[in-house]
Amino acid sequence: MNLRSEVREITGAAGDYDALLELVGDARCVLLGEASHGTHEFYRERSRITRRLIAEKGFCAVAIEGDWPSAQRVNRYVRGAGADRCAESALRGFERFPAWMWRNRDVLQFVGWLRRHNDGLAPGAPRAGFYGLDLYSLFESMRAIVRYLEGVDPAAARRARERYACFDHFKDSSQRYGYATAFGMSKSCEDEVVAQLVEMRSRAAGASDDPDELFHAEQNARLVKNAEEYYRTMFHGHVSWNLRDQHMAQTLGALALHLAGKVVVWAHNSHVGDARATETGERGELTLGQLVRERYPGNSALVGMTTYRGSVTAASDWDGPVERKRVRDALPGSHEDALHRVGIPRFFVPSAALEDRRLERAIGVVYLPETERLSHYYHADMSRQFDALLHFDETRALEPLDREPLVAVGDFPETYPAGV
Repeated sequence: MNLRSEVREITGAAGDYDALLELVGDARCVLLGEASHGTHEFYRERSRITRRLIAEKGFCAVAIEGDWPSAQRVNRYVRGAGADRCAESALRGFERFPAWMWRNRDVLQFVGWLRRHNDGLAPGAPRAGFYGLDLYSLFESMRAIVRYLEGVDPAAARRARERYACFDHFKDSSQRYGYATAFGMSKSCEDEVVAQLVEMRSRAAGASDDPDELFHAEQNARLVKNAEEYYRTMFHGHVSWNLRDQHMAQTLGALALHLAGKVVVWAHNSHVGDARATETGERGELTLGQLVRERYPGNSALVGMTTYRGSVTAASDWDGPVERKRVRDALPGSHEDALHRVGIPRFFVPSAALEDRRLERAIGVVYLPETERLSHYYHADMSRQFDALLHFDETRALEPLDREPLVAVGDFPETYPAGV
């Protein structure tokens, strides 16, 4: 198949994604990926596509690779509720590293658009929401549950506080809890978090609470249960990865059922793509994309995004300072290299045109160009990993909202790192 003959150039025109929306059809879930967590074009184009999915195809929610409590603050804002007076204020809930992943100018613009879209709807019409799928907010979610119960059932709040007191001596450190329990230095809190989830589910079945607020509290309780297991197993390789993506899939399913509507997901390619088409899947890893395809056969769309070169906002270490780094030219023979050779700066292509198994690049919140082959590439068959792909040949780093200084990292010789 001639790859160039299958591509549709992205020019910035209103009809850029007509072919993509035709491919989406009546899918219930559309997963929009990214090859890094710090690239402006990925966020911008995800926003453009999502606006059309909401306005033209009736999608009612955006679910992000972010924490449920932080996203709930944004959700309240875009629905015209909560205390925040502007989009920037609503995004301040994203405090945990990497804050730039959601506290950036592209997300700010999208959240502002979503509020304006909702404000323009007729009274009583369903408002589009903004939700989090991830499970890193162990302690924040526990506090959110207690706050909720304090307002509706003080006795239930007291029981929740007593159960969650099991975590008190870890001083809000999920990693410390994981280390202590994994190596037998402390008893786990598994029984306590399961008991709290059971109680919240019983409450959801019979309480007269506000259904939306009760749903959010129940999701936080499930998050705490899954996060406890995640941190307790985080030293066991792909076991914890699978727990994380299974949690995302559970949350997405619960959200779609609660809203009785269609959901757009924003997450990294490594979550959006189907693991069965990658070497990581061959090692036993699951992904959200695989689980969505299994749950909604023929009723989902997985869309990946790639770049050949440019710059990226990332760190050199977990919890390290934010940097603007140069993204090296993709490795010869990689998917990105093949897409670069098409010779069109930005385009959409159905994944069926991507026939070969090749190396694929993945940059997360940490980017290590000096060990790029080992740190950021894996083998994948994109024709099975995604349903469609967007390629942006040269991209630039997104702009964080916070005033923390960006450290600029200079260029590298084209042959560096030789032999890696």
